[in-house]
Amino acid sequence: MIEIKNLYKSFDDKEVLKGINATFENGKTNLIIGQSGSGKTVFMKCIVGLLQPTKGEILYDERNFLNMGKNEKKLLRREMGMIFQSAALFDSMSVLENVMFPLNMFSKDTLRDRQRRALFCLDRVKLSDASNKFPGEISGGMQKRVAIARAIALQPQYLFCDEPNSGLDPKTSLVIDELIQDITREYNMTTIINTHDMNSVMGIGEKIIFIYEGHKEWEGSKDDIFTSPNSKLNNFVFASDLFQKVKEAEVQNLEG
Repeated sequence: MIEIKNLYKSFDDKEVLKGINATFENGKTNLIIGQSGSGKTVFMKCIVGLLQPTKGEILYDERNFLNMGKNEKKLLRREMGMIFQSAALFDSMSVLENVMFPLNMFSKDTLRDRQRRALFCLDRVKLSDASNKFPGEISGGMQKRVAIARAIALQPQYLFCDEPNSGLDPKTSLVIDELIQDITREYNMTTIINTHDMNSVMGIGEKIIFIYEGHKEWEGSKDDIFTSPNSKLNNFVFASDLFQKVKEAEVQNLEG
């Protein structure tokens, strides 16, 4: 579990995060949503330590990340997995070598055991047959699955996903969402997903934090969204005609 307490972040005289309190539970897909410029990307960067908050606390299972020394932070980062928006694979490495990269960096296992672990992770994302291919030889969806395999190679307790469906078609996005959710439950990880994808919100939004102009405007589950009276949330989630019709149908179903 990750707890955020009274988090602030400013750049010069511009306050971007304004006293956010949030709890991200393990074993669930926790989503951060909000329009561009709302502060959600800065929020995630603060949580993973890429930015230093102006004020507040970030607790990883009651361990205060901001009070840790350099070595403690290094150890904690080994417990984190990260899926980047662009997949961020190394073009000159094979799929297997990409998944092995964090193992080679941080694991003291033998080469054989590192290879075995990497192949297990590729099998988990259904890419065993692509182990000898290079990133340029596989599709965008497959690249995201390689990124997931790499992210779980060190068996992290915390998984961070930055727009994991960016650039993918709806069908492939659904596969990625379901894979992330399955892995989260399987390993009981604390997973945080930064997303604009409303299909993800409706599909795997077990816990949702809506950031608006730097503060937490709303939180709840995908089911709570349909009955929320929060106008800012509704204007964001149901901006399209399609999702407005989805809401109307769901409300009618609840009333019926």
